[in-house]
Amino acid sequence: MEKLFSNFLCIGAGLTVTLQLMVGGFLIGATVGSLLAILRYSNISKICTFLIDRIVSIIRGTPLILQLSLIYFSVPGIFGVRLSAVAAGVIAFGINSSAYVSEILRSGIESLPKGQFEAAKTLGIPKFRMWKDIIMPQVIANILPAVVNEIIALLKETALIATIGGMDIMRSSQTLAAQQYEYFMPLCIAGVYYYFMVASVEFIGKKIESRQLHVKG
Repeated sequence: MEKLFSNFLCIGAGLTVTLQLMVGGFLIGATVGSLLAILRYSNISKICTFLIDRIVSIIRGTPLILQLSLIYFSVPGIFGVRLSAVAAGVIAFGINSSAYVSEILRSGIESLPKGQFEAAKTLGIPKFRMWKDIIMPQVIANILPAVVNEIIALLKETALIATIGGMDIMRSSQTLAAQQYEYFMPLCIAGVYYYFMVASVEFIGKKIESRQLHVKG
């Protein structure tokens, strides 16, 4: 029992890195994804829309581990800036998440009645306030389950940081397993950590969703 508790604490040391990657990646993904979705829907120019479509397509069409490796190993050679594993992970996960968030937001925006856009334009409401106060609150309420799924997917994908040496939960369990020459228990402990984090995200998402339904009711 003492060994089990010690293993939990040892692997739990990687929890901070995992949470940094998840939160940082999602914040970047939500910000950039929202910007891409709004620019795409606003249809400023055909060239802009075409470029956004291609960027989203490339990000979604290539493996996340490839994107992570490019950022971690290529940036120092191109820009002369050495990134830590965590910094490279946050950027890579954020860029990857932005493509999926933009698609989620696009479907949410397109689900709204077009009359709302026309009414806002007729009333002379500035575009920034229209998106901020009218459109986005409704969109977010509609896409909340999809956003929760994206956060869960991002949380599980953070385990890829172990491939470039990031000491997250997965890497901590692998290191402990190599030291003890036993993989089953350390990996199971890592699985327990991931499961409870996913369950926590689901719980928070359901609470927010039920509160929104209560407000609507």
